[in-house]
Amino acid sequence: MKSTMDLSEKGLETLIVNHLRNVNDFEEASNFDYDRKYALDLTRLFRFLKETQNEKLEALAIKDGSIEKENFLARLSNQILDKGTALLLRKGMKYKHLHFDLYMPLPSVYNERSKQMYSKNIFSVSRQLAYTEEVSKKALDMAVFINGLPIMTFELKNSYTHQNYRNAIEQYKNYRSSKEILFRFKKCFAHFAVCDSEVWMCSKLDDKKSIFLPFNKGNDGGAGNPVNPNGLKTDYLWKEILTKNILSIITERFVQIVDEVNSKTKNKKQKQIFPRYHQLYLVMNLLEDSKKDGVGKRYLIQHSAGSGKSNSIAWLAHQLTELRNDEDKKVFDSIIVVTDRVNLDKQIRNTIKQFMEVSSTVGWAKDSKTLRNLLEKGTAVIITIVHKFQFLLDTISSDLKTKKFAIIIDEAHSSQNGSLASKMNIVLSGTEEESEDIEDKIIALIAGKKMASNASYYAFTATPKNKTLELFGKPMTDYLGNPILNEDGTRSFTAHYTYTMKQAIEEGYILDVLKNYTTYSSYYKIIKTSEDDPEFDKKKSQKLLRTFVESNEYAISKKATVIVDHFHNVVCKKMGGLARAMVVAKDIKRAIEYYYAIDSEMKKRKSPYKAVIAFSGEKEYGGKILTESVINGFASNEIESKFKLDPYRILVVANKFQTGYDEPLLQTMYVDKILTDVKAVQTLSRLNRFYPGKSEVFVLDFANKSEDIAKAFDTYYKGTILSGETDINKLNDLTDRLDEFEIYNEESVNEFIEIFLKEDYRSKIDKIIDTCVEKFKELDLDDRIEFKSSAKSFVRTYNFLSVLMEDSKTYWEKLGIFLTNLLAKLPKVKTEDFSYELYSNIDLDSYRLQVKENKSIYLTNADSELKPLPVQTAVGIPVPDLDKLSNILDEFHKVWGSVEFTNTDRVIDDIKEIQEEVKEYEKYRNAIRGSDEQNAKDELSKIINEIISGRVTSNVEIYKAFHEEKKNYLNQSFNTWLIDLVFNATYDAIKKEVARQ
Repeated sequence: MKSTMDLSEKGLETLIVNHLRNVNDFEEASNFDYDRKYALDLTRLFRFLKETQNEKLEALAIKDGSIEKENFLARLSNQILDKGTALLLRKGMKYKHLHFDLYMPLPSVYNERSKQMYSKNIFSVSRQLAYTEEVSKKALDMAVFINGLPIMTFELKNSYTHQNYRNAIEQYKNYRSSKEILFRFKKCFAHFAVCDSEVWMCSKLDDKKSIFLPFNKGNDGGAGNPVNPNGLKTDYLWKEILTKNILSIITERFVQIVDEVNSKTKNKKQKQIFPRYHQLYLVMNLLEDSKKDGVGKRYLIQHSAGSGKSNSIAWLAHQLTELRNDEDKKVFDSIIVVTDRVNLDKQIRNTIKQFMEVSSTVGWAKDSKTLRNLLEKGTAVIITIVHKFQFLLDTISSDLKTKKFAIIIDEAHSSQNGSLASKMNIVLSGTEEESEDIEDKIIALIAGKKMASNASYYAFTATPKNKTLELFGKPMTDYLGNPILNEDGTRSFTAHYTYTMKQAIEEGYILDVLKNYTTYSSYYKIIKTSEDDPEFDKKKSQKLLRTFVESNEYAISKKATVIVDHFHNVVCKKMGGLARAMVVAKDIKRAIEYYYAIDSEMKKRKSPYKAVIAFSGEKEYGGKILTESVINGFASNEIESKFKLDPYRILVVANKFQTGYDEPLLQTMYVDKILTDVKAVQTLSRLNRFYPGKSEVFVLDFANKSEDIAKAFDTYYKGTILSGETDINKLNDLTDRLDEFEIYNEESVNEFIEIFLKEDYRSKIDKIIDTCVEKFKELDLDDRIEFKSSAKSFVRTYNFLSVLMEDSKTYWEKLGIFLTNLLAKLPKVKTEDFSYELYSNIDLDSYRLQVKENKSIYLTNADSELKPLPVQTAVGIPVPDLDKLSNILDEFHKVWGSVEFTNTDRVIDDIKEIQEEVKEYEKYRNAIRGSDEQNAKDELSKIINEIISGRVTSNVEIYKAFHEEKKNYLNQSFNTWLIDLVFNATYDAIKKEVARQ
């Protein structure tokens, strides 16, 4: 049976055009309407102008066949190529002494005149468009126009004819010349490669160098599109995007031309930005949510690095300024953007400049006076840096409760805490009013900590913490909208909108930083230098021993050699010779050591490159006070710009630049610092930024296990869910326990608060606090530690929960203020350090660095769960586990390495023979007879070494295992293991034997 269904490419084209014409109310144009010289639909261009501005056409005698018409079209064409179609549609064109509108904007709710004018716009589609002036029969599958100006082109492919979007991309690159006027830069918003499964786009055709990016919805947190139960996977393109309303929104509010400045040459290069699907979806839905929900709501946006978050924030900030409700009233008076990135100010300014006058729209609040002025005069968008925000709010006027605000928080996990939220909310809600009544002031503080009813919050983050999810996230619901409750009755929370790390990687917007992950193992031997065998805290000593080894000058130099060799042999050639690297050090001291070690290695190689160091503050080193500027030889604020330029290629950091640093030239990271959870993700993600020619990145890790890094990234690879809510009753448990210490009572707390809030004499406060401090000193060590930890836990937990609680005890607020001030004066609790003598009793005998594994780390394809904010209620001093130094060293040596033998039976036989052979050595027997165990063991070590060296010709494998410090599956040194094995098997037996003699 033969089907009449058209499954060809032409059939897909017909399907789309029919929908645009019959459902979306587009006109279908023909090739007769299209002027190839100007790449314009002249029929619809002049019909629009006649229907909207005919008097201007007549005044200038612009009519068919006239020279004036030709001049008009020539200027229009030149203006489009100069300024771009988007800007011409938004702002029109000046021709001679008159201004021509080329598009009528979306109407406001009650403006009938604007509705009538908007209806004059002509949206049209052309199929099989003969676009070229050449004799050839080249035709474009489809193009969309507004008022005769082309805004989008389309090449369509169909999987039923064994082609897909990749073939469409190749067609654009190879057969759609960027010299053709239709395909010239800025002529169209974007060019789409479409098939029945995916949509890709390009905002600037550049022949074979054209870069196409996905315009897909995403599928199960990854790339692509989900199965569509109602049609083709890609029908959202013509059903959702290619509608009059959405195309108007894209034209008016999204498409923009930006200038990018080359930091080296200072040359400007223009770039056209077209929104990706998830950006368009996010901004439009947040606007709809804000319009529907009104002021006073919270929204959490979990958008991965590479999501284009800066553009999303800029678009959202601009469009929130113009948002109106159904009564045609502005929803917000001002938009406040809280960020830790200074360059976001410039980006928002540049974005808004495309759409409206910037000088009266965007303000930068560098101090409290400026912020107050900007708010009072109703500046539309106010930008401030997060670490200055609390200071700014301390001095600002509280006369703002009649105004409405939208607060966009960039990287919410780092900018929101109870104290900051309290200050922000008090100021914006105007709740901090003058009152003589102490209770009124307390209630105002509590009210201020809650989310201000006259402000909505939009929190952006790639890595939401549990506090962020509970504060800004939405409760999870079933398909009917009912909350899903856990067994204990608590709710789970998730982000309102998510663009996952998985999707960003699969779509190629960021690079997979775990794809080339190399871990290193350090093999070393630490010897005991003291004659006696002192005891130390076993657990603390293990950490100190690792620090002792890894910070040893020899170990640093070895790792610096690996870094410099790898950089010169592999990295510096990448990205067309532009690649940079970062060294992440444990602390400032080690960063300085790395800098000088790398600098020394560079000089040995006569390298053309140099290192740069970055850290905050000062550090005493080598008898000198050092800063980053002293070491580098240039100012701190020049580090970022200098690092982009030769000869600077390796950036050594200690905390600074581990987060928020966006440098696409970073291609490799050398890690010598334990990284966990969010810090691991944020630090390694410095590498993931895309750059032309950057197809892969490398990580060389001296400090972490690959499985620990995988665990950290799994949390944020897809969606992140908070599994429950913080238990408020923990505050009752904490206050009950704190009361038992009798450091203070409710009366002393109330007395303190009354003086504190009335800003009375300081001496009255000190009397109360100092009395409590003396009582604290009388506690025993365990109780001092527990009281201080419980007080800190209460302050931290209450500051967070007070933002969420509908009702709060005034006493909790008072106690929080009281404990905050008491903690500031409590003396530091000193605990005995059982390991303080450790370093004076040991020395590094040998050190070797070896690649442990080179692998791609694969992540779990599932949403992850975070537990609610922990509230610590049980604290105390851990009882030290004392052990002899020799045993601590043995235990330590067992931790590192692994070994595999090709002839295990032969090795076992040799070990048995060694065990019997040592018994005959008189030196060993004498050591057991006249010395302690350790000396006997030391003698045994020499003997075993002698025996194995004599077997080098008969069993090379055991010789190498012993001398090259190979390891077993427990990471135990074969050398140590063998000596321990033989010693334990022979010592007691020989000791008994010699005692009988």
